[in-house]
Amino acid sequence: QVQLAESGGGLVQAGGSLRLSCAASERTFSRFAMGWFRQAPGKEREFVVAMRWSGGFTLYADSVKGRFTISRDNNENTVVLQMNSLKPEDTAVYYCAASRSPIFGGSTWSRTTTYDVWGQGTQVTVSS
Repeated sequence: QVQLAESGGGLVQAGGSLRLSCAASERTFSRFAMGWFRQAPGKEREFVVAMRWSGGFTLYADSVKGRFTISRDNNENTVVLQMNSLKPEDTAVYYCAASRSPIFGGSTWSRTTTYDVWGQGTQVTVSS
């Protein structure tokens, strides 16, 4: 069973940056899409960003548009989330997720139920 592992979380001041990475345990892991979600204490898990693994489509939540960037590192078989201009409200556990099946429909990309492989999460804390 393939596993996803996030890294790069930590504590940063407001306005700072962090870079999260998500690596799959199998280099031959076939996936249609990768995404990032986050969950703050007492709140539901929410969509952050997703991308088609083969390229050509990316979807960002309005709350992070212009500040976060998702990318694929082919050499490391990882997906990277570059987070800039961080705000205290970005504080959450960030989860990497993969969908092995094709995704159809714009709203489907942001649903947690669309993704069938999840990482354990990494904590991001932004101090004011």
